[in-house]
Amino acid sequence: MVRSIIVLFLASLTGISQLKAQTTDFGMWYEVGAEKKLNSKWSLSGESELRTRNNTRTIDRWSVGLGAEYKIVKKLKLQLGYTFMNVNKEEEFDLKKDGLRPNKWTPSFWNMRQRLYVGLSGNIDWGRLNISLRERYQFTYRHAGNNKKYDFDNDEWKDVNSKTRHVFRSRLQLSYDIPHWKFDPFANVEMFNGKGGIEKMRYQAGFEYKYKKQHAFTLTYRFQKVNGEDDDDDTNSHLIGLGYKYKF
Repeated sequence: MVRSIIVLFLASLTGISQLKAQTTDFGMWYEVGAEKKLNSKWSLSGESELRTRNNTRTIDRWSVGLGAEYKIVKKLKLQLGYTFMNVNKEEEFDLKKDGLRPNKWTPSFWNMRQRLYVGLSGNIDWGRLNISLRERYQFTYRHAGNNKKYDFDNDEWKDVNSKTRHVFRSRLQLSYDIPHWKFDPFANVEMFNGKGGIEKMRYQAGFEYKYKKQHAFTLTYRFQKVNGEDDDDDTNSHLIGLGYKYKF
């Protein structure tokens, strides 16, 4: 756990130092979920999500998912789940190495994806401060569907192939329970590791408001720094998130 915290901290410094004047997008993330505690060990959850991009003018993706959590020991939990996503892929057009001749063109299309994940999360309390670390492996399968791309060299349309990706995610989070106050602040940093190394860093800060123990509302700000091709085809983005969870 200590090693992961150090790696995350160093990666955060590297990511922040690289925030230069780049083209960034703005979007909104809306999340709704529910959680049911079955017994002292097991709990089930469900969630749905809608994301926008292009300064909130375009729907980026929607998803629904199911998850389960098992308490191994106090403060240590095993998590696993499944998510179905429908992603709005942006139009892609690239040139050859000379920068003059067109190479391939892929029109915008909707793309179905299925994702499985498994992970461990642990946390410790230091007074009213809570420190948690989550390690997660996720496997994503991208369906080919009936989507096409145009090959200028051969003057023909070709199928977009199916694709699989493996990503390891590490998230370090701090949260604080303010006495006699229902708005509890939190902040986290998450690192996405793929085949080529660190693909993406995500920085987040926000507040959670709990109402009558069953209801939890969140307001968050995220900054997403993408180093190259990542699992979700994301770009550098400023993101505002609104969330709600109901606990049975």
